[in-house]
Amino acid sequence: MRFDEFDFQPDLLDAIDSMNFRECTPIQEKAIPVLLEGHDLIGIAQTGTGKTAAYLLPVLDKLSSGDYPQDAVNCLIMVPTRELAQQIDQQIEGFSYFTNISGTAVYGGNDGIRFEQEKRGFAMGTDIVVATPGRLISHISLGNIDLSKVSFFILDEADRMLDMGFYDDIMQIVKQLPAKRQNMLFSATMPDEIQRMARTILHNPVEVKLAVSKPADKILQAAYVCYEAQKLPIIQSLFSVNAPKRVIAFASSKLKVKEITKSLRRLGLNVGEMHSDLAQSERDDIMHKFRNGHINILVATDIVSRGIDIDDIDLVINFDVPHDPEDYVHRIGRTARAGAEGCAITFISLDDQPKFRQIERFLGKDVYKVPIPAELGEAPEYKSESPKRNNFHKGKKPFRHKQNKNGQS
Repeated sequence: MRFDEFDFQPDLLDAIDSMNFRECTPIQEKAIPVLLEGHDLIGIAQTGTGKTAAYLLPVLDKLSSGDYPQDAVNCLIMVPTRELAQQIDQQIEGFSYFTNISGTAVYGGNDGIRFEQEKRGFAMGTDIVVATPGRLISHISLGNIDLSKVSFFILDEADRMLDMGFYDDIMQIVKQLPAKRQNMLFSATMPDEIQRMARTILHNPVEVKLAVSKPADKILQAAYVCYEAQKLPIIQSLFSVNAPKRVIAFASSKLKVKEITKSLRRLGLNVGEMHSDLAQSERDDIMHKFRNGHINILVATDIVSRGIDIDDIDLVINFDVPHDPEDYVHRIGRTARAGAEGCAITFISLDDQPKFRQIERFLGKDVYKVPIPAELGEAPEYKSESPKRNNFHKGKKPFRHKQNKNGQS
């Protein structure tokens, strides 16, 4: 379906055309008609599917009609990170170019000058606010912003916001909104906590769900079945042969991220860490160094599994098995981007075997299990659900370990 087939306002259509938007993505084709009809919506879709335009365009079309209060916040978009707030703000600027609609991005991790700029933006009147929860709470507590006339409330990447501990902040913000409004919730996954929040915030929502796409064919996937204590020695063995230039290692908690980072630094590796305990300025500095090659290995929680704009990641390591196939796809999707090849390896402990079997069922194949180095001792048995042979690229041996004195790997 083409965008010009929607009955959008002429100014909005001009902006869509000037941005070279022609054909709708599946999430846009499914969500836009539902939102134009005024329904609440739950959109289950990955990053990169075009979901931002899926909710922005219907909102901008309605605001362009002129039937909403002037000099009031008419739309509130909540996002987990500063980076996403900036990206959405840029899209608002593009889509609203030929209209009188204004937007303000509100996020933490910057100096007082930015805070005052946000405050002035509210005072001058802004139609759309894109905000991270903590920063918006600060403005609310100081009386800088009035949300009593919001007609559209959007939660983007809701699962990431809950992972980062923003549930209470979100519910506090919801109390500032009028009861009558159109709600939209977008999430890549739908764990129980998201479903409970949706029942609290949304009213008879229509659900639009896209099937999670499989990992790119150019990602070489492998796994190590091992005990928890064997994980760091495996990494040491891997990197002693040929350390990749750019690696992301994902762990299940910020405590583990800190422990892994310290251990890898003791091995003399150039490592940075990324988790929610860091101030925004620290996160920006780490990402800058990682992009510029001053840091080779980034150890992170899922805070960076989506939206990171780096195309040349050589290797993704899942230090812990992700919770579900969707998270697995998001994590390993950081490599093999822009047509490049890449590798992804996962450490499977005894407790994580059921989760990894679920991932293999989603993939429709067994992921190749690399034998651990002999000097690390016995590995646990992997109890596969089927006797299928490992589906792996013949002739490729991307993971070589340093040999011991007896020539054993």
